[in-house]
Amino acid sequence: MLLIYTLQFSPRIKQRSETTATLAGEVTPRKTEVTKSLDLDNQNNPFRKLLNKFSKTTIILTGDVMLGRTVMTKSLDLNNPSYPFEKVSNELSEADFVFVNLENPIVLNCPRSSEGLMFCADPAMTEGLIAAGIDIVNLANNHTKNYGENGLPETIEILDNNKILTTGLGELVIKEIRGTKYGFLGFDFISKTPKENDYELVVESSSVVDVLIVSVHWGAEYRSEPAEIQRQWAKQLVESGADVVVGHGPHWVQGVEYINEKPVYYSLGNFIFDQMWSEETKTGLVMKLTFRDGELIKEEKLPTYMSSWAQPEFIQ
Repeated sequence: MLLIYTLQFSPRIKQRSETTATLAGEVTPRKTEVTKSLDLDNQNNPFRKLLNKFSKTTIILTGDVMLGRTVMTKSLDLNNPSYPFEKVSNELSEADFVFVNLENPIVLNCPRSSEGLMFCADPAMTEGLIAAGIDIVNLANNHTKNYGENGLPETIEILDNNKILTTGLGELVIKEIRGTKYGFLGFDFISKTPKENDYELVVESSSVVDVLIVSVHWGAEYRSEPAEIQRQWAKQLVESGADVVVGHGPHWVQGVEYINEKPVYYSLGNFIFDQMWSEETKTGLVMKLTFRDGELIKEEKLPTYMSSWAQPEFIQ
């Protein structure tokens, strides 16, 4: 069964005041409701269609975001849950949509930790996600259930209460803007290998959106190139209907491949993480994609680097 969450965005035009002279020679204001007269909220209106055709939509994709362990303790000790995003939030919040891989559950009473592979973040850490304008997070990864079956619904509820949508658990998220429907899916191909129903979900999802972006957690850690099996999976995802495939999991940035003219970013590396022990794990890549009328017209690579503890910044 295909579960769908949909948000619609309708551009608005402010009212314009005009003046007209009366027979008595007085000047009185007359308000013209441009939105009403042109009915620009109606997506079938030819003027609305023309405006949509020449309007641009920007989507930002990032790699791994891990807000637990020493990322959390550093932020909370500074009394600044937005600390990890401070140097990048302006750029991110300017995009229409921001889609990241969230590699930790968010739970009440999350214990402080400086080591180990059981990740969690205090609910206060959502302040950074909000400040950065993050709209959708992928939860399909090998750390989502670090706090068991109870931690997952708690994470979803906390994010939902902060108007952050989640994907990666078998559901399609749809966001509509300027007459174009963008779909977001997530898969974890580290904990399991892809099954036929995964590809079927992509096929079903692509049939109800104009642009489908698929986030995939996959690949061996600390590698600069994807495995051949990942290339095969990518090909099947694209042939099933994915317009963009964005990968994460290796903690290193990997290359891009175009399959049927569709971009596959095998790994964007770490965006926010406390793996400060190597240049590769401190380096990340953000992709800024520009669409017009549902067509990808521009790809911008925005490299990042964490010179301060778990705090990325854009570099030239």
